Formats: sequence, C-alpha cells, structure tokens
Amino acid sequence: MRAAIHTWLFSVFPFLRWWPLVTRDTLRADLTAGLTAAIVVLPQGVAFATLAGMPPEYGLYAAMVPAVVAALFGSSWHLISGPTNAISLVVFATMSPLAEPGSPEYIKLVLTLTFLTGAIQLVMGVARMGTLVNFISHTVVIGFTAGAALLIIASQIKNFFGVSIARGSSFVETFTQFAAQIDDINPYVLAVSVVTLASGILSRRFYPKVPYMIVAMVIGSLFALGLNGWFDPAVTGIATVGALPGGLPPLSAPDLRLETIRTTAPIAFAVAMLALTEAVSIARSIAVKSEQRIDGNQEFIGQGLSNIVGSFFSAYASSGSFNRSGLNYEAGAKTPLSAVFSAFFLVFILLAVAPLAAYLPIPSMAAILFLVGWGLIDFHHIRGILRTSRSETAVLAVTFFGTLLLDLEFAIYAGIIISLLLYLNRTSKPLVLDVKPDPAEGSYHFSAETGLPDCPQLKMVRINGSLFFGAVNHVQQALQEIDERNPQQKHVLIVASGINFVDVAGAEMLAQEARRLRRKGGGLYFYRMKNAVRALMEKGGYLHEIGEENVFPVKSHPVSHIYRRLNPEICRHCRVRIFRECQDRLPNGEPRSAANAAGASPMNT
Repeated sequence: MRAAIHTWLFSVFPFLRWWPLVTRDTLRADLTAGLTAAIVVLPQGVAFATLAGMPPEYGLYAAMVPAVVAALFGSSWHLISGPTNAISLVVFATMSPLAEPGSPEYIKLVLTLTFLTGAIQLVMGVARMGTLVNFISHTVVIGFTAGAALLIIASQIKNFFGVSIARGSSFVETFTQFAAQIDDINPYVLAVSVVTLASGILSRRFYPKVPYMIVAMVIGSLFALGLNGWFDPAVTGIATVGALPGGLPPLSAPDLRLETIRTTAPIAFAVAMLALTEAVSIARSIAVKSEQRIDGNQEFIGQGLSNIVGSFFSAYASSGSFNRSGLNYEAGAKTPLSAVFSAFFLVFILLAVAPLAAYLPIPSMAAILFLVGWGLIDFHHIRGILRTSRSETAVLAVTFFGTLLLDLEFAIYAGIIISLLLYLNRTSKPLVLDVKPDPAEGSYHFSAETGLPDCPQLKMVRINGSLFFGAVNHVQQALQEIDERNPQQKHVLIVASGINFVDVAGAEMLAQEARRLRRKGGGLYFYRMKNAVRALMEKGGYLHEIGEENVFPVKSHPVSHIYRRLNPEICRHCRVRIFRECQDRLPNGEPRSAANAAGASPMNT
C-alpha cells in the first residue's frame, strides 16, 4: 500500500523524486547556474518577444513562471523553459493576420493560444502520448528550423535597414518590397545594425564565455546614443524599445469564448507539437551527457502545465530552450532548482535594468535576431543529409520550402505527415531474405551467407519486420512471386524470428497464403515464431487454418518434417541436394540408387 502511495505521489509531484538529492553543495551549484541563465535570458527574452509581436517585457514574463512550473513538473533536471525563437516566429506569423501586433487584442489572442497549447500538451501527456514526438524525424526538425531561421531574418529586414515593409508580408513579398526600397535605406539605422552585428560576431568568436547578446546590445546602444547626440534624433530616425515595466508578471486571463477558441485551436495544435518536439529533443540530448532518463509523457505534462499557468501570468507560449538548457548543464546545475533560481534572479535583474531598455535601439534588436537566425541553420547536418540520402533530402526540401512559402502551422503539419509517411514507407516493406540451412551451425540454423543454391521444391525465407496492414501487400507479393518464378516451389518455410508483431490483416494474409499453397499441393511453414505472434494467431483461429503441425519451435528440425512432403520424383533427379535428408533416401523413404546418386555434389548440413 505504501509503495502504491509513493508511486502515485511521484507521478503527481515528480519533483519529489529529486528533492532528496538537494544538499548544500547542489544548492550552491544551482544558484550559480541559475544566475548565469538569468543573465542570458534577459536579451533573449526581449528579442524573442519582439519577434513574436509582443511587448518586450512579455518575453521576460515567459521566462519566469513557465520556467518554474516546467522545472517542477517535468522529468529533465537541466531543461530550462521559456521563450524560443521558433515558437516566437510561429506566434507572430499566425497571430499577426488576426490583430495588430502589440495591441491589447493581439496580446489577448496570444494568451488564449498559450492556454490552448498548454491544454493540448497536458492532455497528450496524461494520455501517455509522449512517444508521438518520435515520429517527427530529425530531418523535418532541421528543415523547419532552417526555414524558420530565414523567416526570422526576413522579419527583421525593415528594422535592420530602416525601410517600410507591410505587416504580414510573406517571405517573397518581403524581399520584393525591400528590393524596391534599396534607395530609401536609412544610413544611421544601418550603421547601428552593422555595429551591433559585428560586435556580436566578434564577441562570440574571441570571447565565447561572455554572453555575446549582452555585449552586442551594450555596444549597439552606446553607438546609437552617440549618433543621436551628434545628430538630431529626428534626423537619424533610430527608434528605441522604450523602458520596460519592472516587477513581477501581472495577472492576465486568456479569452475563452467559443469563437476565439475556434480561431486559435488549429494554430495551438501546431504550436503544441513544435514546442513538445523542441522540449523533448533538447531534454534527451542533454540527458545523453548527464546520464539521466527522460520520461516523455512527464515532459508533456510539465510543458502543458507551464503554458496553462503561464497564460494567467502574462506569458506567451514557451518551450525548452537549447541555449539556456545547454548553458545550465555546462554551468554545473545539479537539480531543476537551477531553473527556479533563474526565474527569481530574472525578477531582480529586471528591477535593476528595466529603465535602461529606453536606450535599446530597435536596429540593435534586429541585428541580434539576425545572429540568432543564422545560428539556427544546422549546416553540418544539412550537408550530411544532402550527401547520404535522397529520400531524406526530399523531406528536408519539402519542409524547408514549406516553411518559407506556406503558413507556418501547415508547414509543421506537413513535416509531421512526411515523418509518418517516411516511417510507414520503411516499415511497410519488411525485408524478405533468402536463407538456407547453415552447414557450420547445424540444420536448425538458417543463414543468407551459405552460398548454397535453392532447393527446387522448398523455398526458405526470413522476414525481418512486422506484418501489419501496411506491410501485407509487400510480403504477400514476395510470397506469391516464389511459385510464379518456379512453379515446383510449392512449399515455403518462413523463418519467423524477425517478425515482432502481426495484426489481423497480417494474420489473415498468412492464412490465405497457406490455403493457396495447400491447393497447389504444397504448404506454408513457420520456424521460430515468437510467442506473442503465435498467441494472436491462435486467438483468431488463423493457426488452425495454417496447421499447428506446420509451426516448428526453436532448435527443432523443420526441414526433416517438410522433406517427407516433397515430390519424390523431383527429388530422384535432383542434383542440388542441399539438405542432409537428401543424401540417403527420397521423401517417400525409398533408398537412393547408385545411379541416381552418381554425379551429385552433396553438401551436408
């Protein structure tokens, strides 16, 4: 009873699992890591909120309450949740056509989107659907991320160059409008952007341990301040972010009217899937280093609760952050308390630096987002995909161009569908491999490496893969081609050790093939069928149709039994004789005559 109570408590309050590990030493390490993460998220939060079309402070709010909830109710000890570039871009791309970015109506819609995203994630976690993210291939994620990176850069062109581009313009339209306004580029704005960009690149190159975003922001702000001091601000046209409100995130409420839910629900599902893919992928990649086991279902629950609670504390949709999570691990974090400390440190830092945001130039923010976007493109893996696989290259291209040219939520759906189709295509074609008894191992062992020829009457194959509805046609076609190529091969032995699962369609197909071969005077036989497969075949009555005497257990000698059913007249003139049983007697028990044996090249097994 006590064990059951502990299991229930751990499932409802997962932080109880790691709480006993908290010591004075872990607290010191978590405090240091939390402070580091808080410093890094300050420029990121402002930049990502700008990218999402939200007021800058909302990016910091998304790094407070959601980070705490996700840390306490997730399974990863190092994952830090908060605003991310991909989620921010999806929010802007999908919400900006519905309302003016930054307006109260827009903020309300985004908070509703955040609540629905969390609700979808929570339901999926409670329903134990954590394995769904496994069906989104790594190639799809790389393609989407690369496309999103270019969209991030495109969305900031107007701020980087100081030109006017219509809100909600597509990727192609953005560059078309920019090309028409090249002569109108603001040199002062461009100068601030370039200085900020160069500062970030040089800082990351020569001082990798220093947060390059902060360095770029400070240098860009000082340069813009100097330009505005030397020239009149009305001449330079350099806009600033404006002072941030300091303090705790204000309470908020999503709009849960039916009409609003109907508008945002399809978008919420796409955001939920993207956010879960990000969070679980990041958690697992760090767990490889930390040797921790990640529970995908618990991670779904943690992310879902963080977005639901965050929507009531002015936070827009959040997910796991690769930069901050990786930094958290490298900084020596020992428990999820580091994420909790990060949120609290961020509150105090915000109180101190909020007024300074009045001097932060928007061109500098655009330059930083340029750096973020470029850093998202995984050139190493893209080159590897292009070199190694045409099918993966096609998936990469479809996802990449879909992200650039379609609505982002549809690009995500397309990626998920492509991942599933790719998986189904691979599993729907189980390998049907020719095998023979291995002379080196004995007649109960079958191998494809023997080099022996086919028996004229008995075909032996190994099926590697599950026989489900999608694979039925492929396997049935392979079995039927056996006697089509050689009408004398009416007997087929399937080495079934590689068949892990059979559904009703697969079982019906096997029974149908057994009946077909029996009508031709042959038979279908199985060797080393797994217990789970045999249990399903028995339960559905399919084993009775095949014949229980045709199913041979491990380390039995199926060829000895099947040999007695072969046509003795064909065997009398056969010169192949790959079985031990072929050497002395015919299938009917008649001894081989010296004349028949002459010229044969027996290969004993």
